Amino acid sequence: MDKHFKFTNAVVALPLFFVLTLWFVYWLQIRFDFDFVEKGIYPRIFSGLQGVIFSPFIHSDLNHLYNNSIPLLVLLAALQFFYSKLSIKVIGYGILFSGILTWLIGRESYHIGASGLIYVLFAFIFFKGIMTQYYRLVALSLAVIMMYGGMIWYVFPEVDNSISWEGHLAGLITGFVLAVLYQTPEYKKVPKYEWEMPDYNPAEDKFMQRFDENGNFVNPPKEEVEELDGFQNYYISNQEVNYEIVPKEKDESKPES
Repeated sequence: MDKHFKFTNAVVALPLFFVLTLWFVYWLQIRFDFDFVEKGIYPRIFSGLQGVIFSPFIHSDLNHLYNNSIPLLVLLAALQFFYSKLSIKVIGYGILFSGILTWLIGRESYHIGASGLIYVLFAFIFFKGIMTQYYRLVALSLAVIMMYGGMIWYVFPEVDNSISWEGHLAGLITGFVLAVLYQTPEYKKVPKYEWEMPDYNPAEDKFMQRFDENGNFVNPPKEEVEELDGFQNYYISNQEVNYEIVPKEKDESKPES
């Protein structure tokens, strides 16, 4: 597995905890007949700012909650696995700034649901992967756009007046800005071969010298060897060598008595 990415319990725990919290809040709403809708974002009214924090945890009905739960599980798991050091910041600042932007541009109505956060995650994962140009993260970006690319239509007005397109647009913009601002490690492949080194010079490579500029195989030029009196100079040394002759003693073993 790539050393940049490591599977931990948080890859499963974070999305499960977040989604279960949404379902718990919805259970409280229907069990005790609470009306949490008024805790959502109401644009350009000071009391409506409370929804910046509370709105992602509030849903109008079971279908609304279910449609947000599946993308949250997938995108939060992807965020935690591939961007573990940034996951909490992206979630926290994503909720905060997308909520404030929704409060500024939204219609005069209560805006609730975690779809704004989904668009934050979608935009961050997609744009950050393209920016890094690292093949695994680019593949993740393509996978995300294939799975959830259709969501892009819901950032435009008049597509569906029953949804908060302003919240979707705010999440998309926030996710893009976070992808630009947050720095990730420079993902580089560790050089394994000599030709992958930054200071590699093909002209000095013995193998590459066997090819011309057109890629044709050629024999390398023969190295000129200086000769001296008919012998190559590497057979001759200026070092004085002294030889000592030692007579070999005959080994005569005595017979045993």
